[in-house]
Amino acid sequence: MVTWRHLTDLSKRSALAMRLADRLGRGKGRARWLDRFANAAPTDIKPDLADWQNHDLAAVWIGHATVLLRIAGKTILTDPVLGNRVGIGLGLMTGGPSRLVAPALSLKELPPVDVVLVSHAHYDHLDRPTLARLPRHTPIVLAKNTRDLVDDLGFTDVTELDWGQERRFGDLVVRATEVNHWGARTFHDTHRQVCAFVIEGAHRRILFGGDSAFGPHFRQVGRVDLAVLGIGAYDPWVAGHATPEQAWQMAQDVKADAILPMHHSTFRLSREPVSQPIERLLAIAGRSSGRVVVTQVGGSWRLV
Repeated sequence: MVTWRHLTDLSKRSALAMRLADRLGRGKGRARWLDRFANAAPTDIKPDLADWQNHDLAAVWIGHATVLLRIAGKTILTDPVLGNRVGIGLGLMTGGPSRLVAPALSLKELPPVDVVLVSHAHYDHLDRPTLARLPRHTPIVLAKNTRDLVDDLGFTDVTELDWGQERRFGDLVVRATEVNHWGARTFHDTHRQVCAFVIEGAHRRILFGGDSAFGPHFRQVGRVDLAVLGIGAYDPWVAGHATPEQAWQMAQDVKADAILPMHHSTFRLSREPVSQPIERLLAIAGRSSGRVVVTQVGGSWRLV
């Protein structure tokens, strides 16, 4: 059976195919009405945001790497991907994998967002159709050399950050930090950066890990209250994505009080069984599994 992964692997060998992919990857998704027929299962958990604005520190896993965070009186949305498919535009549909589980929150159900963070240019993290539907006044923070992918979307406040650089939003500080991954969207644009984000404010700290293979890079971050780390897409892509056991070790590196695993159970991007990443993470956590505060799409957590 030919899958999107097989077609992508074949296309990587052709510079012409990559240039075409770059052009097709810059659409806004407005005409892709066939995407609506993608059969994503509804979430088992529906987040309750009734008291969201009053939380000092809180998180909701919307799906994949899309997480809603509350810290220092502000709401942050990470790597927003809310469509039924991710990938290039092919007229009336998106050419790429479809969601296995629907987003826990739709765009209409989101609270007002103060900052959007985008860790890198891969289609399952920088989704132009979703970004095109967000309010234009929302500040957006991107990895270095990726703003050309959003410049035509009308955002009035766009910031690129290299590793070690930061942007302040009142009492909130967002700093880009190192990861072990790659940033090219179509494999020829290797100038693009990729990063994680350290989010600080009101004496609280969150690490949003984006995509990263295992490495010592997060040790420089220091202790965090919440570590949001990817645990999926490691088979056979372990050179770019951590295994659950490696993600657990990186959570130990930042002495995370709470761990929100993401980048699993939403899109079929690799060969491991869909349920395997979270099962392996809970197994390695053992008696400390209570630190893994969200295990399903739609799960939420707040600091008590």
